[in-house]
Amino acid sequence: MGHLFSKKKKSSVTEQDRAVLQLKTTRDKIRQYQKRSEIQLEKDRELAKKLLMAHKKERAKLLLKKKHFIEDQLQKTDGQLGNIERMIQDLEFAQIEIKVVDSLRDGNEALKEVNKLLNIDDIERILDETKEGAEKQEEISALLCGFVAETGLSEDELEAELDALLERSEVEELPDVDELPEVDKLPEVPPSAAVDQLPNVPQEEPSAAASQRSPARKVALVAS
Repeated sequence: MGHLFSKKKKSSVTEQDRAVLQLKTTRDKIRQYQKRSEIQLEKDRELAKKLLMAHKKERAKLLLKKKHFIEDQLQKTDGQLGNIERMIQDLEFAQIEIKVVDSLRDGNEALKEVNKLLNIDDIERILDETKEGAEKQEEISALLCGFVAETGLSEDELEAELDALLERSEVEELPDVDELPEVDKLPEVPPSAAVDQLPNVPQEEPSAAASQRSPARKVALVAS
């Protein structure tokens, strides 16, 4: 039972990561070696100068040979360092390519799952149902338009009838006469202000029609 609970989690470090780490460690060691070698070369130059001044020519030659050997090693390390840097870049770029491929693979799998959900038959069925619904709505609209046409009323007549309905509703909304506020009565004219006047007597002679009616009036008086 102890094995089940003591399992280690799978490490996310890949072999490529270990290789890159090892190459970088080697690169750093080469750089440290170059730095130490350059410091040693500078010391050997100073020591060779002092030996020459001390007339110790043979020892100075040995130091010069050592200096040339170190310089040759530094040139070799420069080439090795360039190869290591190139290898590190190639591995890191390969890791990027692996991540790109993994992302494409995951995207492809996700796309397959979406395609499974979006069945072609279901899509065609939904489109057919939508088309049938639109056609049915068009039929209903056509029937309603046909009903209006069968009544024999034109669009202008329908508009006029609607306007009449609106006017009628506006009239019905007006207040009744009983609900209107009372108007104050005008003041009465005092009797002293009234002046009795007789009608004016016409000064002109009566017309011919009036003279013709007067004999008939006389005859009627005689008969009475």
